[in-house]
Amino acid sequence: MTKFLHTMIRVTDPDATIRFFKLIGLEEVRRFDSEKGRFTLIFLAAPGQDGIAEVELTHNWDPEDYSGGRNFGHLAYRVDNIYQTCQRLMDAGVVINRPPRDGHMAFVRSPDGISVELLQDGHLPPAEPWASMANTGSW
Repeated sequence: MTKFLHTMIRVTDPDATIRFFKLIGLEEVRRFDSEKGRFTLIFLAAPGQDGIAEVELTHNWDPEDYSGGRNFGHLAYRVDNIYQTCQRLMDAGVVINRPPRDGHMAFVRSPDGISVELLQDGHLPPAEPWASMANTGSW
């Protein structure tokens, strides 16, 4: 089973963006600040729907110009088995941009270049060929 999790957009003014989405009916459901990474993640959802089709606002603390659609980040889906899903995609000719070497997360791109994040619920134990990709510099 695949479950849609969230869509991520990069924002330059989190407060203004939150006000905008509140007008649509979304509310903040959780927030994560990363001092080391210098970013804030803010998740919005319709009332009572946190965890269902959320919007993730990513605010990078250092100013950036988001030209050419760079402000749209990715779609995210939870999958039953990240290794099997990535193998199925590879078998169909899809390039795995960030393999699931941690047994938890991978990134692929749609034919139109849209980034898609695949997330395992929890972490699967390291498995080949994915685990060795972290050490080879592949991908």
